[in-house]
Amino acid sequence: MIVTLIVVCEVGFWVLLAAGLATRYLLGMPRTGLALLLCEPLLEVVLLAATAVDLRNGAEPSWEHGLAALYIGYTVGHGHRTVKWLDGHAAHRLAGGPPPPRPPRYGTARAAHEGRVWLGTLVAAAVATTLLQLAARYVGDPDRTGPLYSWMYGAWRAAGIHGLIALSYLVLPKKAPKAEKPRDRGQDRGQDQDREPTGTR
Repeated sequence: MIVTLIVVCEVGFWVLLAAGLATRYLLGMPRTGLALLLCEPLLEVVLLAATAVDLRNGAEPSWEHGLAALYIGYTVGHGHRTVKWLDGHAAHRLAGGPPPPRPPRYGTARAAHEGRVWLGTLVAAAVATTLLQLAARYVGDPDRTGPLYSWMYGAWRAAGIHGLIALSYLVLPKKAPKAEKPRDRGQDRGQDQDREPTGTR
């Protein structure tokens, strides 16, 4: 049941996103489009309520409940950035707006960008952990809540791995390719003077 609901919420997320962007830019109804986009958090509320009801009815805590918590955490941590990115592309392609800025590719600017993305992963792990802790307390039986705690550890392992990747951009920043240096005109003139002139003396 929970896995099916996660799939439904994921499909609903993209359906609402496409409907909101189309209404906003193709139909010229920005307020209606914004209202559709703001309905997306309701999907996570429905999923959270269904998970709580499932546990309340005596369901054994399992990987399904852990996956639901991680899905909600990811949506909280990265959903806004995803919607903003797609909104910028929709405004550019459908409404003639400027192209959205691309993330930096080199140096400290790229490291700062990766750090901000990692903060979203930290938020996702924190939200998932909070939900799983509440679920474990709600069940109140340590012998049954093992799968929930394993998902907590998995969430923080993922955040740690992502943090190491983000840190690598700071410790070993990617350097921009060097532009080809223009030839030194003074050096060229010197070489021309050293050459033996052509023609008669």
